[in-house]
Amino acid sequence: MPRLVVDDDPMVGATIEVLLQRQGFDVTLADGGETGLAALEAQAFEVMLVDIFMPHMRGFESIRIFHERAPATPLIAMSGYAFASSASPSPDFLRMALELGATRCLRKPFTPEALLTTIRECLAGPGESTQPKDKKEAP
Repeated sequence: MPRLVVDDDPMVGATIEVLLQRQGFDVTLADGGETGLAALEAQAFEVMLVDIFMPHMRGFESIRIFHERAPATPLIAMSGYAFASSASPSPDFLRMALELGATRCLRKPFTPEALLTTIRECLAGPGESTQPKDKKEAP
């Protein structure tokens, strides 16, 4: 089953797409919320990676709508915006995304390993290990 990647930044979307395809995943890339929702209506996905801040969809609207349309599909929220910290009064965007239905969150920029680990965590059932079943993966 394919993965849906929704990001308005063509470089970010293409990078994630190539990384996932190299892992043998089927990927559908959408360049914005409307395109992503159209893809979601056309087929089911194993996991969704959705940017929090995109044009034409205000802030967390995309996370809320994608979760409502496919509540059983794990959703990974991505953001390059600030996190809350003791030094800054800015809102914690990724915590807000979790409250709106995201399964996991990734702060951009993230490493390929972080992305793949997060996807594995989302797809592992309760009690299943997120470690690869065999250690023969290429470095």
